Amino acid sequence: MNAPFASLAPCVRTASLDDRHESARIRAFVDAHPDGTPFHLPPWSRAIAAGCGQAAQYLVAERAGALVGVLPLTEVHSPLFGRALVSSGFAVEGGILADSDAAARVLETEAWLLAQRLACSTLELRGGQVHGSGWQVDAEHYCYFARPIAADDDAELRAIPRRQRAEVRRSFTFDLGVTIGSGATDRAAHYAVYAQSVRNLGSPVFPRALFDAVLHEFGGDVDILTVWKDGVPLASTLSLYWRGAMYPYWGGGTRDARTWRANDRMYFAMIRHGFARGCTRFDLGRSKVGTGAAAFKKNFGFPARPLVYFKKSAAGTAPREINPLDPRFSLGVALWQRLPLAVANRVGPLIARGLG
Repeated sequence: MNAPFASLAPCVRTASLDDRHESARIRAFVDAHPDGTPFHLPPWSRAIAAGCGQAAQYLVAERAGALVGVLPLTEVHSPLFGRALVSSGFAVEGGILADSDAAARVLETEAWLLAQRLACSTLELRGGQVHGSGWQVDAEHYCYFARPIAADDDAELRAIPRRQRAEVRRSFTFDLGVTIGSGATDRAAHYAVYAQSVRNLGSPVFPRALFDAVLHEFGGDVDILTVWKDGVPLASTLSLYWRGAMYPYWGGGTRDARTWRANDRMYFAMIRHGFARGCTRFDLGRSKVGTGAAAFKKNFGFPARPLVYFKKSAAGTAPREINPLDPRFSLGVALWQRLPLAVANRVGPLIARGLG
């Protein structure tokens, strides 16, 4: 007599994300899983591969032909930071997603074996759970910020702590324009603002091809909101929409944005735009503990919860570490902040594409 299907051990293989049927199966699984995120979806993996040139290695676990787990991996190569297998590449979440401990275990095991076969000295899992040994657990460096969206403008303003609320109200007194779209003008404005913003923070900017690839892959589930003053973009964010939540992901402001409170206007405009699109949750993503970005999100009334990441490295090898707050990188950050923007924009993508 055959054993019930539930007792069969799951099998793991690498999925073909170019196969529409395969991608549709994965999408259905992620959509139905309570812990799914946009970063588990095939469009995210395809966009990273197209925009940064880093190969997708998407693992799926199956039992008796049914999908029981997924793990989106990105094979990251960097001459500065080495080789790593990351789940999910260039994302804030995206660890193992499974319907049982058995499925999670086989995905974890196969991911480490794959990392070794690909000569990646580090395996990084962002979120989810791990069951095996040898993992370095980090629950201290990053926090996640999300909260429900209020039903109207007044309620949303009341949800913002008083001091920050005053800054938002002040932004309304300036002659600022807000545009939303995904056309050539929106993309150019977003990249100009974002590139200046990260240069000012001392970080290299991602390739523009990455943003174009995300806009292409997610179609109507992504757009760009930009705040303008006298025809000049001051603040801009690219946001994803998935399962009733708005995910502002890549955004920033120029130095002039502070003068005109453009960042305050942008965040309030994004929340209201998300509500207009039918979203009930505003997901501001992660920030490093102790940074100005984390403080800004808290000031907007977003509670912080720790993010738990896992790393495993080959014997005798330290895990890959990319943290601009690390004192070892402080000189590089300071020098990058002084680079002419044109130079930072030319060199930055060559570095950032290997950050993962």
